[in-house]
Amino acid sequence: MSPTRPPADPPGDDTLDLRLDELVALLEGGHPEGGHPGGRHPEVGHSDAELLDGDLLDSVASWDPAVTPVGTFRLVPVRLERDVSLLAGWMNDPAVAAFWELSGPEAVTAEHLRAQLEGDGRSVPCLGLLDATPMSYFEIYRADLDPLARHYPARPHDTGIHLLIGGVTDRGRGVGTALLRAVADLVLDHRPRCTRVVAEPDIRNTPSVSAFLNGGFRYAAEVDLPDKRAALMIRDRALRHVL
Repeated sequence: MSPTRPPADPPGDDTLDLRLDELVALLEGGHPEGGHPGGRHPEVGHSDAELLDGDLLDSVASWDPAVTPVGTFRLVPVRLERDVSLLAGWMNDPAVAAFWELSGPEAVTAEHLRAQLEGDGRSVPCLGLLDATPMSYFEIYRADLDPLARHYPARPHDTGIHLLIGGVTDRGRGVGTALLRAVADLVLDHRPRCTRVVAEPDIRNTPSVSAFLNGGFRYAAEVDLPDKRAALMIRDRALRHVL
């Protein structure tokens, strides 16, 4: 459910390279110029909460679990040494590789993760655990501080989501829809300054677009991004209990 090499994905892109004047303008409310294998997962400890994200995403590591129709869901920030093999396996699934374009040796996935983990916290890579089993991968990112903001009328604290479902058995049965709604609610519950959750799946990825629509997002526009034509999906705080 991720766009093809979205501009919010660090490797090879300029996710972490907005100019200082753009960053200041966004923080001040302006707009810059011109996105289950088996096995239980270790519990998140104090060290996990210290790994990432500072204030830019309001401490994703501390967010509460969410009860969903498909089970109890939790976001756990990625730890490279613990999670890279699992994630590299998912990235080499042809259905995932078609849109993420991160197939290949484990080092390719490691580079993608490291760019976020060693960045300033504007993008936080997370495992999605369903009933304590890792089965999905999320990137929670500051869309207003991302190059994506050059392609739509961004608002301060807009928060973006990228998602992939790792296990084939979890695809095509409503799991993605349930998780998208849950994660959007987590963002809105824990980021009081955020008024909108956004996503930009490839317009060709109709299952992903459908999952966002069923998960409470509205179709806002089509946007031309450097590597694809995307569907801009938005979940508004003001409409969260309506859609």
